[in-house]
Amino acid sequence: MLRRLSGEDKLLIIGIPVLVAVVFLGWVTWRQTADLGDVETRALAWGSVATMAREHIVLVVMCAVIVLATAVPVGVLLTRRRSRILSLLTTLIGNIGQSAPVIGVIVLLAIWLGFGTPTAVLSLSIYAFLPVLANTVTGLTGVDRQLVEAARGMGMSPVQVLFRVEFPMALPVIMTGARTALVLLVGAGAFATFIDAGGLGALIQTGITLYRFNVLVSGAILIALLALMVEWVGRLLEVALTPKGL
Repeated sequence: MLRRLSGEDKLLIIGIPVLVAVVFLGWVTWRQTADLGDVETRALAWGSVATMAREHIVLVVMCAVIVLATAVPVGVLLTRRRSRILSLLTTLIGNIGQSAPVIGVIVLLAIWLGFGTPTAVLSLSIYAFLPVLANTVTGLTGVDRQLVEAARGMGMSPVQVLFRVEFPMALPVIMTGARTALVLLVGAGAFATFIDAGGLGALIQTGITLYRFNVLVSGAILIALLALMVEWVGRLLEVALTPKGL
C-alpha cells in the first residue's frame, strides 16, 4: 500500500505516530514528576483527563458521521446536470461561511437552542460540513467527462457511472476534504466546553480562568496530539480507499 506513495506521504504516515508517541510520553513523564499544586493535580488527574479525552473523541466522531452522511450526498446532488448551476453558488456560500469564527457559531446556537452536547454537535457539524461539501463538488466536477461519456456509452446506468467511475476518480479529493474536516473538528471541539459539552477544552478553560499555565499548556498539547492522530488516520484511510493507479 505504501509503495505508491510519495516520499513526503510516507514520511508523514510513519513520522506522525512516532512524533505523537514521543510527545505524549514526554508529557506523561512530566506529569508524573512535576511539582503541581492542588488545583493542577485535580485538573490533570488521570481519570479526569481520560474522561475529557473520551468526551472529545465521541464529539468528533458524532460530528464526523453527520457531516459525511450529509455533505457527500448533497455534493453529489449539486453535481448532477440539473443542479450544476447551484454548485457554484453553494461553493461560494461555503467559502464565505468557512471564514466565520467557529466560536461565534457555537455561541449563537447556544443562545438560541441552549447549552449542552446536542448544540455543540450541531454547530460543529455545520462548521465541518463546508469543506467536505466543497471538496465533494470539486472532486466530482473534476472527473474527466470523456470517461463519464465512455461509461455511459458502455450501457452503464447513472448510478453505475457514479459509483464505478466518478466516485473512484473523485475519492482522493473527497478524502482530503474529510481529513480537513476531522482536524477542524478536533481543534474546534475545544470550544464545546464553553457550552457545557465537555472535552479537552475544559483544561484550557481551567488554565485560563485560574491562571494555571501548566493546565493550559497540557490541554493544548493533548488536543494537538489528538488532531495529529486524526490526520494520520485520515491519511491511512485515503491511501486505503484510493483505487490503484490514481
